[in-house]
This record gives sequence, structure tokens and C-alpha cells, in this order.
Amino acid sequence: MLSRPDFDDQAAPVPGAGESPRAAGSRAISVSELNRGVRGMLERGYPLVSVRGEVSNFTRAASGHLYFVLKDAGAQVRCAMWRGRAQSLGFTPANGDAVEVRANVTLFEARGEFQLSVESMRRDGAGNLFEAFLRLKEKLAREGLFDADRKRPLPEMPRAIGVVSSLQAAALHDILTALRRRAPMIPVVVYPTPVQGEGAGARIAQAIATANARATSDRLDVLLVCRGGGSIEDLWAFNEEVVARAIAASGIPVVSGVGHETDFTIADFVADLRAPTPTAAAELVSPHRDEMLARLSGASYELRRSMQAYLDEARQRLDWLVRDLVPPSARLAAQRRDLGDLARRLDWQMHRTFERRRASLWAVQGRLRAPSLAPAGAQLRQAAAALTRAGRLNLRTRAEQLARLQPALEHLNPQQVLARGYSVVRDAQGNIVRDAQSLKSGDALDIGFAQGGAQVRVERPYR
Repeated sequence: MLSRPDFDDQAAPVPGAGESPRAAGSRAISVSELNRGVRGMLERGYPLVSVRGEVSNFTRAASGHLYFVLKDAGAQVRCAMWRGRAQSLGFTPANGDAVEVRANVTLFEARGEFQLSVESMRRDGAGNLFEAFLRLKEKLAREGLFDADRKRPLPEMPRAIGVVSSLQAAALHDILTALRRRAPMIPVVVYPTPVQGEGAGARIAQAIATANARATSDRLDVLLVCRGGGSIEDLWAFNEEVVARAIAASGIPVVSGVGHETDFTIADFVADLRAPTPTAAAELVSPHRDEMLARLSGASYELRRSMQAYLDEARQRLDWLVRDLVPPSARLAAQRRDLGDLARRLDWQMHRTFERRRASLWAVQGRLRAPSLAPAGAQLRQAAAALTRAGRLNLRTRAEQLARLQPALEHLNPQQVLARGYSVVRDAQGNIVRDAQSLKSGDALDIGFAQGGAQVRVERPYR
């Protein structure tokens, strides 16, 4: 119970929050000074306190701050919860909710209203569970299980969708209905498990592990972990550490769809994506059939348009190629023309070269006929006369040598030998016979004399 601070009727109110009310003297103070002093006394006198009550007049400002009244049967107090604190709430308070808040006692100076500055809030009656929830949340956050870099993107077109939920849950019916409406072509594999009660957390974790073990055979690309709304006790299985560990260890992306939009569980923080409801979870993982058909139709149109554009361009290229395609006879005729042109150019070039050479020769001849070459001409004539004399002398010398050698040659002439009575004997093959031992009776011989010859036959050779 909050007690009343001890005011001294004889003392003036405190000018400032940090000054004692008994130290101000007897002067009059302003209302602002009074409220500031009372606020300081309240904040020093009442540190963080826990207060239970019922929410009333709840308002969420555009700034994100929460304003409400906390009341019981006999009294009420205004409360304010600033945006930074409100963002960490796991639920959105509503009028009539029984809650427990931890708050600082303070005074809104501008209006002189006593109020509570709320640091945290939980539903009344679930205090122990809420404390356990906060402890586990803090523990897993320190381990990094909630880090954004662990979150995996969802497949755009899953081959199959797995669902971990109870077969009796209305949430499962909602999921199947949404998937049947949006993507009837995608298979759905249900891994049934209890979602509340004793041992439900372990059963949920086992169902997640089973889905991962069968992911290849079932062709799973994404897994939904879902149940409908309820109290914190009803949803507690999804706040158990074993479920959080199973989701974190999952090899396929996990989407949590537990409770209503205002319900938060540990599973929501660990999952790759949180959906506000089970139906929303089904919609997040399934492409809408109509949208897919529209995209397919658009892609088909773009493909046809691209193919038509490609064919048109190919036809145009073909037309250009056909236009450049020349028959062999025409190509040969063109090559003949080119060859004729080359021949004419070659003839012209040779004619030019000949003319240039002839001009050069005329220039040389002109230089040779110049008066400056007269001495060289005289020397040339003298050299020619000397060469002629030398040639005549050489011929005379050679004629004399030939006259001296002629008698010796006459002595060696075979005809001269034959003229002295000798003859030349040849066999039938024309070989000269030098030895009678090479002859035998009956051999035909040819004898040559100085004048004529005779054919004879050997009767008997002399050895």
C-alpha cells in the first residue's frame, strides 16, 4: 500500500526535486515548483514497484506510447508506457485485461497528475510462466538463436509444404483450406502432434525432427509449425526450450503460426519467419494460383513476343544474305573483270616502268656522250688496239706450235702404220685381236689394211 509522505505545514514547498521540503524557508512557491518537488519525493520514496489491476481507457498514441488506467474495486491510477518499453511486449493490452505491471511512481508535472511509468507488463495470473518465458527468451537471445543472419528466405515455389500441428486443431483446417484455395498443385504433408498438454513440447520437437528426416523423400522445402489461439497456458508448449532447439536445428525453413496476432511465443522468435495466424502462415509459403497463372501467361506472352522478334530479325538477316548471294557464273564473270583490270593495270605499270628505265638510259647515254668522256674514249680505243695486237700475236704463236706438233702426230697416225704393211685384226664383236690364244678354229675375223679390208675365217690358230 502506498503511504503518504510527511509534509511539514510550516515549511515552504521544495523549489527543486533534489531539495528537502523543510529547507525552503517561508517564501511562497510556484505550482511548477510544487509539482516538481512532489515528483522528486515520489520517485525517491517509491522505487520500482509491482502493481496489479484491470486495464481501462487503453490508448495507443501515434508516437507508439501506451496510455491507460489501472484500477481495482476501490481505486485507479493513470499509467504511461513509453514506446521503447511497449515494443518489447509480447501482447497488446485490451480494456478489461487483468495485468501486473512493474513501474516507477511519478507525477505528470504539467497537469499535477499522479501516475505510474510502466517498465514491463504481463497478464495477471500467468506470472510464473511469464517469468519463465522471459528467462528462456533472454537465454536463447544470448546464444544468437534469434539473430537476423540465421533467418533463411522462403522458397518462392515449394515442391511440398510440411505442417506440424494437431489433426483435431481448427488451425489445421484453416491451413489446408488456404493452401487448397491458393495452391492446390503443391502437396501438403501433415506431421500430427499434440499442441498442448503434458509432454506436448517434446512431441512437437519430435515431429519437427521427423519432418527434417523425411524432407528428401517428402520433397519438403518449407515447414509450418502452427496452432490456434489460446491463453499463455494453452500456448506454453511453443515456449519450451526443446521446441526452440528443434526449430533452430531444422534443415529446412520454418514458419511459425501460433495463436493470434497479439500472441508471441519463443517459437516465433526462433523461426525463420513469424506469421500472425496459421492462415497467414499458409498464405506466406504458398504462391497464389491465380497470380502464378497470370505470371505464367505474362511469361508466355513475353516468350512469344521475343521469339517473334527473333524470327523477324533472322528473316531480315536472311534477306540481306540472299541479296548478297551471287551465282557462280556471275562470281566468275566478276572475277574475270577483276582479272582483266589487274592485267591492264600490270601492263600499264610495266609500260611506265619501261618508260622510266628508257628515260634513265637516255640520260646515261647523254652523260656518256658528254665532252668530259673524250679522254676515256681515247683510252678505250688504245686499249682495243693493244688487245687486237695481243690477239694476233697469240694466234701466230699458237699456229707455230701447231706446225711443230703436226709431224709428231703424223707419226702416231694408225694409217701411217698400216701404210708400211701392217694391218688391224678384229673379231666378230669388233674387238682388236692381240693374242692368237683368244682364237679358235672357225672364228670369223675382219682384217683392216691401209687401203680396204677383208673377212677371213680361222682354220687353225698358232699358239
